[in-house]
Formats: sequence, C-alpha cells, structure tokens
Amino acid sequence: MKIAVTGKGGVGKTTISSLIARRLAERDFKVLAIDADADANFASALGIDIHQHQIQPISKMDELIEEKMGAGENVGQGLYTLNPFVGDVPERFSIHHKGVDFLAVGTITKGGAGCYCADNKMLKRLLNHIVLQRQEAVIIDMEAGLEHLSRGTAKGIDAFIVVVEPGQRSIETALNVKKMAKDIGIEKVYAIANKVRSDEELELIQSFLTDVELLSHIPYSGSISTADLKGMSPADSAGDELTATIDSIIKKFS
Repeated sequence: MKIAVTGKGGVGKTTISSLIARRLAERDFKVLAIDADADANFASALGIDIHQHQIQPISKMDELIEEKMGAGENVGQGLYTLNPFVGDVPERFSIHHKGVDFLAVGTITKGGAGCYCADNKMLKRLLNHIVLQRQEAVIIDMEAGLEHLSRGTAKGIDAFIVVVEPGQRSIETALNVKKMAKDIGIEKVYAIANKVRSDEELELIQSFLTDVELLSHIPYSGSISTADLKGMSPADSAGDELTATIDSIIKKFS
C-alpha cells in the first residue's frame, strides 16, 4: 500500500498522514512514513520527540548526497552518478516509533537550474526506490505540488489523497492536484474533507469536488488541536469514531 497525502498548508494533511500511518502499524502493517513537506511536522505528528532526535532531511545531507551522487565539486553541475544506490538510506536514517519507521526526505528545489541538481535527482531516485521496490506500507506527507514524483514513480502510488478543509482555496488546490496527477498519467485522486463543522459545509465541499471522489470526512476536533498544542500525536487521542473513519480509508486500499 503506497499512499501520498497532499493539500494546501494548514488543512491537516500531516495530521491525517500520521493517523493513517499509526493505525496501519497498530494493525500490524510494516510502515514507512515519509516527510516530503517543507514544514517538516510529520515526525512530531507521529509522536516522535523532536527534542530527543535530531531530524535532518535527506535533501540537506550534503555529505550523503556527495557520497551517492559523485564528487563534491561536480554536485549541481550536471556531472554525477545517474543511478545511485539508495537502498540503504531508509535503514540508515529512519527513526522507529510505535511501529512506524519515519524518514525525513525534504523538498525538491523548484525552478531554474535547481530542477537538474544532484539533490533533486537523488530524492527522486530515493522515492522511486521506496514506492516501487520496498515491500511495506508507505505514507508520504507531501506539499501541494507533485514535484517529488516522476511519471514512473507516480504509477506505483495506490492513491493520491488530497485533504481539504471548508474553504475555496483548499478546494482549488484539490482540483489542481487532480489536474497535475492527470498530467503524469494518474487518475486515482481522492479527497478527505477535514475540520468539517456542519452538514452544510460538507455538502458545499462535495458540490465543488465534482471530479474528485470524496473518501470520507472528519469533523472538527478540539481534542486533536489540544494534542497538537501539547506536542502529542493525534493518534494518541483519537476516539473510536475517528479510528473507525481511518479504518474505512485504509480498507479502500488494502
């Protein structure tokens, strides 16, 4: 099971990513959680003590990139190993917590010559390896763009889940992700409505998401907000109703 979770900043995609990852682990899946978001909050959402663990994304590990991609003086100049071995990276740098292996990957450099730099090439190679070759459940917490994914890698994803909240910009992001996914040959884009306060809000979201299947909705939860303020994982405060909702989402792809 390979799931990429995306959406506009602040909609709760990291919260939902952590709920799915932790619930899969509780159900005895082998789980790898990937943080590919610039905000890098996935670790704390999983319940990892970020003060105890020094978390550095792969994209910022210059020595590792040099090791994998070639001589340091060639990094960023288009002269590097085209197919570096990255199979050891998850084991070397992941953090294990409550049944979940967590790996901070980092973000793709956007625009200009950055599109061709060594760290971008390595991250895409790493994601390709994780999605297409590793035999485990993978949950990727992504930014709203799909820059991390090549056409080949994207075809290994079982679902793109776009988290939306009641708000026009959030819904526009979901529709844009649907279009971007289609551009790389992917049709399986779903949505989860989060922080829903009323039936009216849910009906409005459904009316706008005409081309995206709505998997489920999650009501606004004060307990999740409180858990976040306390630095706790939302999975540690999820009630039976929320757990059942996450189970229904997992069932769709398992």
